[in-house]
Amino acid sequence: MTRDEFISSYGGVFEHSPFIAERAWDAGKIALPLTAAAVHSALCEEFRSATRDARLGVLCAHPDLAGKLAVSGDLTEDSRNEQAGAGLDRLTEAEFSRFTQLNERYTRDFGFPFIIAVKGLDKTDILAAFEARIDNSIEVEFATACGQVEKIARLRLEALLPET
Repeated sequence: MTRDEFISSYGGVFEHSPFIAERAWDAGKIALPLTAAAVHSALCEEFRSATRDARLGVLCAHPDLAGKLAVSGDLTEDSRNEQAGAGLDRLTEAEFSRFTQLNERYTRDFGFPFIIAVKGLDKTDILAAFEARIDNSIEVEFATACGQVEKIARLRLEALLPET
């Protein structure tokens, strides 16, 4: 596998942030055979070592849940499938309104969108998490969002590669 092939295949695991895969490859942290666990470890190491501003950029690359990009159909294929799997593409008008209110408040208060790994969750679970996290401190929520980004990356890699 070449560098370009690796980045093409796994550069989107961290939403719109191929620099993480590029750095992992360039640092010699990617070895064949590729496994979900090994690639995830290498990518997370690069994500964690990035500056706070770079990690904030990764957070900001994520779409709002059930937000404008979902309505317009402009989500990445992974995000679209993940949100649909949680039922976020089938919200009632009242549920959509609540998500919109929470998205706006969250982004205003924290400076990045609410991020949660939605696999295995439904809209009720996601709303409950949203409401539980909305009053967190910026430090707690930044760390929580980063952890969720890593979990999303793991789930995406598990869909692409063998675990071990």
